Amino acid sequence: MTVEAMSPMDRLLAERACERLIVDLVRRLDLADPGSAADLFTADGVWEWPHGDRRIEGREALRTYFGSRPADRLSRRVMTNILVTVDSASTATATSYLATYRVDGYVDGMIPPRLPANVGHYEDTFRKVDGEWLLAARTLFLPFGGATERLSASSRDA
Repeated sequence: MTVEAMSPMDRLLAERACERLIVDLVRRLDLADPGSAADLFTADGVWEWPHGDRRIEGREALRTYFGSRPADRLSRRVMTNILVTVDSASTATATSYLATYRVDGYVDGMIPPRLPANVGHYEDTFRKVDGEWLLAARTLFLPFGGATERLSASSRDA
């Protein structure tokens, strides 16, 4: 089934499923169990950041990588400009923009606002496996980025 042969509704459902994967991934990283983000990837899924020479391959390696984030990390990712292109009934690509707000050393409550730690975009590849859309590859491009700030006791109370 080519894109041309797909009904508009099937194309829309595929776009929405892929868009939801993008949003669910960052929700899991920020608000749930980060290691569970690996469940949104294919068994041979890849996450990479070419500039940082990071390439993580396979669902279990991804689970370990995402699950190794510091327990005292507070992060919120803002995803926007999500553009999904359905290539076939079982493949799609997307580009989405991100701004990541992140600090380590978080204990509780509200902290004063920070500038984003990173601003960039992702290029994603999706594959439909056994009727379910999953991320096959996610590549991060960061034109704006910096180290994660570690909060001190005085900065948490400021």
